[in-house]
Amino acid sequence: MKEFVKLLIEKIITHQELVFRVVFWIVAAVILIDVIVVVRRFWIRHKKVKPLPMDEMEGLEFEQFCAEVLRQKGFVDVTLTRASRDFGVDILAEKDGVTYAIQCKRYQTPVGVKAVQEAFAGREYYDRMVGAVLTNQYFTQPAVDAARKLKILLWDRGYLDVMLEEPEEEEK
Repeated sequence: MKEFVKLLIEKIITHQELVFRVVFWIVAAVILIDVIVVVRRFWIRHKKVKPLPMDEMEGLEFEQFCAEVLRQKGFVDVTLTRASRDFGVDILAEKDGVTYAIQCKRYQTPVGVKAVQEAFAGREYYDRMVGAVLTNQYFTQPAVDAARKLKILLWDRGYLDVMLEEPEEEEK
């Protein structure tokens, strides 16, 4: 009987060690994935941005550039608002039955909360379904937090780069 109990205890200890090892490797994998995500986000936000012609444009010229990019991506009824008293947005557009109010920001530094607030106000003023901020830069963390709370889309430089690289959509 002693041998049986001794063997049983050894099996339980071996089983516990196996469970411990499996749990250890799962936790290690989760931590590694989290580290990779954090490093990727940091790299995206702080990588040196290769200057493009859009980075040298004046405000109105950048807005016209963004309007043309949106048209090429299948947006319709793309309209620039008045330069002054635009109620927080620069472009009104529609795609697939969804209406957009878009604030354009051509900056040298990350875009802050003010642009998100402007897009929110413009979306409400023009009675649009979606508000967005489109920029040649990236966004500050407070801007990201505000956009999440106010349900404003953030289209940063990476998003704009992808839009510029993808082939144009054909008119429907």
